[in-house]
Amino acid sequence: MADVFPAVAPPLKPPDRQGALRTAARMAESALAVEGVATGSREFRDWYAGRVREDVAEVRRIPLAELSGWRSEPGTGNLVHDSGRFFSVEGLAAEDAGGGLPGWDQPVIRQPDIGVLGLVAREFGGVLHFLMQAKNEPGNHNGVQLSPTVQATRSNYTRVHRGAAVPYLEFFQRPERHRVLADSLQSEQGSWFAGKRNRNIVVEVSEEVEAGEGFRWLTLGQIHRLLAQDDVINMDARSVLACLPFGGADETAPAPTALLRSCADGAGALHTTGEILSWLAGLRAGGGLSVRRVPLDEVRGWKRTEESVTHEDGRFFRVIGVDVRAAGREVRHWTQPLIEPVAQGVVAFLVTEIGGVVHALVHARTQAGLIDKVELAPTVQCVPSNYARADRPSPLRFLDEVLGAPPERIRFDSRLSEEGGRFHHAVNRYLIVDWPGDHRIEDETFRWVALHQLAGLLRHGQYLNIEARSLVACLHSLASGTRTAGPGEEVLAR
Repeated sequence: MADVFPAVAPPLKPPDRQGALRTAARMAESALAVEGVATGSREFRDWYAGRVREDVAEVRRIPLAELSGWRSEPGTGNLVHDSGRFFSVEGLAAEDAGGGLPGWDQPVIRQPDIGVLGLVAREFGGVLHFLMQAKNEPGNHNGVQLSPTVQATRSNYTRVHRGAAVPYLEFFQRPERHRVLADSLQSEQGSWFAGKRNRNIVVEVSEEVEAGEGFRWLTLGQIHRLLAQDDVINMDARSVLACLPFGGADETAPAPTALLRSCADGAGALHTTGEILSWLAGLRAGGGLSVRRVPLDEVRGWKRTEESVTHEDGRFFRVIGVDVRAAGREVRHWTQPLIEPVAQGVVAFLVTEIGGVVHALVHARTQAGLIDKVELAPTVQCVPSNYARADRPSPLRFLDEVLGAPPERIRFDSRLSEEGGRFHHAVNRYLIVDWPGDHRIEDETFRWVALHQLAGLLRHGQYLNIEARSLVACLHSLASGTRTAGPGEEVLAR
């Protein structure tokens, strides 16, 4: 089947000022709507509980040597699919000519095809709703999570696996037939993927669209409440939600807090957007990180057995094999490799108001798997146990400030999973924490960036990494009055 998507998303036409204001206002109105016209909270809870009971996958760990349809490539040891499609597990070697970072080798997933993360929007009763899909991925530790309307790799939507067709795909094959609200190519985990990107796209339709058995229409307010609960909104949905055009509203828009308030470029922000872009471009141009492909069998510091590929001292992650039997998928039975982190991570934004405008402290983070090597990342992004040494303090900036924050400074705190199609039980604790001190930071790799500037940057690709996009979605959820569920309290009964 011929590919039905352009390799690169077409650039969006710059919206007119009034159009941008109205769009931002409609986003704010949807964020305030905690009860949907299409789906009420009680009906949604019953439906979701039913999906959890019915869409059950049996995931069994197996040795890499027992993967069916996969083989160890002669001469390299790379794990490749017999079809030559899907993805491969290879080796990567990184060296920093500037000496700022020590060199290292690692396994990495190489998946050059650009996938589609598509969200369909439609008005019900004058309020925007979004068509969410309940999807069970083999790497999810809790089974079903909410994903975008379409979450598909090129191999999926061209049906290389000879499975069922992807529902609602037609809305993203010709998006110009509808109103495009967001459309950009965004990166995925730069620590585990090599150059992986997905097209994050949101289209608003005017015609009637029936929600299929595994789909429900929800307002942003309903989605934001679900973000406050552990492991309900999946990573791909968070990435697309972050790209929604909240930016463009001014003080006349019905934004409930300063979190949704935006303004002209630079007005109210500590740095203009031009200054932020110049700073990032300088770091990218001056970086000396050199990355090259190496055979998986030649990755230094890692050991390979028939069971798995692991780091020699047990840190970071391992490559494992799984056997999957799932009733609710395009294909009912398959095996595949997955990356399994060794421990839970911490992903956090420190935030503060500067001149009445909410700013987040971003880190220009170097990751070998990113196309431009440097993207804007959260203040803290790490697995603390990877750096635990009894003989020295943690080298991670702001980790102690995040983990030691008193409850009154924590604005968001939820355990959220990463992509379950390639990672096994990859869970991070996502936090948004108020910064109580002076906003002056003496570190060239950190900058305070206003939330409306982050929203503007997300109209374009490869500025914010996937973890930062998840946190932007969480920041937007705070604007609708969402709070983190307290001990023993659940927003959604599972």
